[in-house]
Amino acid sequence: MAAGSEVRGINKSSVSAWLENNVPGLSGPFDFELITGGRSNLTYRVLDATGRAVALRRPPVSHVLATAHNMVREHRIISALQRAHQPVPTPLGVCEDESINERPFYVMEFVEGHLLRNDTQAMAECSEGVRAAIGPNIARTLAGLHQVDPDEVGLGDLARREGYLDRQLRRWSSQLEQMTLEGETHTVSVQALGMRLSHSIPMQQASAIVHADYRLDNLVLDDQGRVRAILDWELCTLGDPLADLGTLWMYWLEPEDDLAFLGELSATTAPGFSDRTELMAAYASESSLDLSPLPYYRAFALWRLACILQGVYRRTSAGAGGGNTESVEHFPVAIDRLAQLGEVALEEMSS
Repeated sequence: MAAGSEVRGINKSSVSAWLENNVPGLSGPFDFELITGGRSNLTYRVLDATGRAVALRRPPVSHVLATAHNMVREHRIISALQRAHQPVPTPLGVCEDESINERPFYVMEFVEGHLLRNDTQAMAECSEGVRAAIGPNIARTLAGLHQVDPDEVGLGDLARREGYLDRQLRRWSSQLEQMTLEGETHTVSVQALGMRLSHSIPMQQASAIVHADYRLDNLVLDDQGRVRAILDWELCTLGDPLADLGTLWMYWLEPEDDLAFLGELSATTAPGFSDRTELMAAYASESSLDLSPLPYYRAFALWRLACILQGVYRRTSAGAGGGNTESVEHFPVAIDRLAQLGEVALEEMSS
């Protein structure tokens, strides 16, 4: 995109001036390209006059919730984790002055590597041997993150540590109630699963830094399938580390899974990828946690995604996104299916 053209979400003149004055080594003119966006934070690839690339993160341009999309908090998290030698992009600067670009933003290193989103891409970019290494590598990386002491890296006050699942269940149950219209039947199973989860919360074994959206398409990999950078720290908090493992399990799709509605995240269905059992074993090899309650966390992850999809479905049906509801027409079936799978996972706990 030409440096002089308009880019939604970027005030080029003021942001360019801020970059030159606050990020050592950058020089304009700058080329801004939106690379990820939508309902969450926006990420831009910024190219300076010398060809150096950095990444800029800012909140969505509309529908910004008061307590969400906190760029200063996200910058603080990756700064602390970089000091702890975790694989995160190097932070380069944060702008809290909303007169520059309407919202706070921050700038970080642009990490080159493989960001795998589907099976076709995975097969094109990674050999079968590399694909086999990816799962264990990212599981061990997650175990390493969970071993970081929040107090030692300056994140001890990021959030409450105990009662993580109880807080999450209350929060998302409230969201589900607000986003369900009278007469809707596809959320009945979700509500029932939420009640079962609330009455069977396992003991929290540890308090750790929880990414809360740890999955393959939030990771940049090198040519050997190792994690170069963990991205998207928007939901990061302190809490139960096994919640991250449940999320990883849910999104790590296998070829026989009946989860077509998650097809956009299906890189792991390509030949060669490890199965979920191998991922859990790799995590266990680096962790002292008891993984026997994992079926509960799998059920929780499925339930939480059902709640999230119901919110997307309701907002889209109400006109968000320009009133195009075609992309969410299948959501009621998907939401009910997630709840059913959650029930199956819970049954493993009692068998």
